[in-house]
Amino acid sequence: MNNWFQFDRRILQQINFLLILQLIPIFAISSYLVYEINQHLFNKQMIYYGISAGAFFLTFLIPWRKLEWLIPLAYWINLLLLLSVELFGKKILGAQRWIEIPGLGVTLQPSEFIKITVLLMLGYLISRTPPQKDGYEWKMFAKLSFYILLPFLLIAKEPDLGTGLVLLLTGFGVLFVVGIQARIWLTLILVLGLTAPILYTHGLKPYQKQRIANFMGEPSYHVQQSMIAIGSGGLHGQKREEATQTQLKFLPVSSTDFIFAYLGERLGFQGMMITISLYIALILHLMFIAMHNEKDYYVRVFSSGIAFLFFIYMTVNILMTIGLAPVVGLPLPMFSHGGTSFIIFSILFGILENLLAFRFYFMYNSDSKITMMKK
Repeated sequence: MNNWFQFDRRILQQINFLLILQLIPIFAISSYLVYEINQHLFNKQMIYYGISAGAFFLTFLIPWRKLEWLIPLAYWINLLLLLSVELFGKKILGAQRWIEIPGLGVTLQPSEFIKITVLLMLGYLISRTPPQKDGYEWKMFAKLSFYILLPFLLIAKEPDLGTGLVLLLTGFGVLFVVGIQARIWLTLILVLGLTAPILYTHGLKPYQKQRIANFMGEPSYHVQQSMIAIGSGGLHGQKREEATQTQLKFLPVSSTDFIFAYLGERLGFQGMMITISLYIALILHLMFIAMHNEKDYYVRVFSSGIAFLFFIYMTVNILMTIGLAPVVGLPLPMFSHGGTSFIIFSILFGILENLLAFRFYFMYNSDSKITMMKK
């Protein structure tokens, strides 16, 4: 009994409860806005919260460090699922990104889960071959880049360039934090700069070029209505019945991609600044965890990876709603209505909390009894 108590107490001491507490006000503001937009969507949001909580606790209980041999298997299975999308995936709204599970009528989007397996794979590889003092050289950089670029190319071909770029930027952001020699980054920047016209001409599909053209020219209807909503909110926001852009349905998808616009219309500039500040505080906390665990590469990779995901999603979504970025289907993380984003981020946080909780101890000894053995 004393061993059990000691085990539980030591595990609880390593859990970062502040991370969980930082998410609560984001959930509260999101739920409040979704409830005002549509009570049925609010009820679905509560279900998503329940599923996400279950996903969090399930992934927290998995001994990732002990079962790390499963990580390469999970990565390659996820890649096979991405390949299967091209072979017999289900096409929705012109994009072939989903796999339908036979008999259940449920669709699965492998490109969302690849964010998890890529971070796990990077942690797995980096922990086995830590960087030198001045960072990785070309050989190891190329090896790590392969595991990022392969799923990126498969996702971009679906086509889902937005999700692919998020994965690409997050993966290379993690490598930057872990440590890559400066001359490698300088070479890559030079090569990208010289090949940018070719990539634009031959690498982008016509509808992607059209989005960029629309962004450079007059804002689309969605963006126009979004900017009107934000502008009408002023400093303190409008009353619910006076938030006409949303209540009269002028603002499309106000509960998902453009929920930040409704936030501005309803709670004004101060509401937007509070929400952005909550995200910035969360991102800085995640980066602090990454920097504080310099030699624990699983924690370093996962914490910085989640930070980059939050930063990219938040930045692109907000810039999109104010007309400073092309319109892409990137939600405001753990804020926009929808189940997939909540579940994926809950799994990511569950894995991170597990890595933090068990960073100093093994869960099981050779007799399969729970112990608290210091590394």
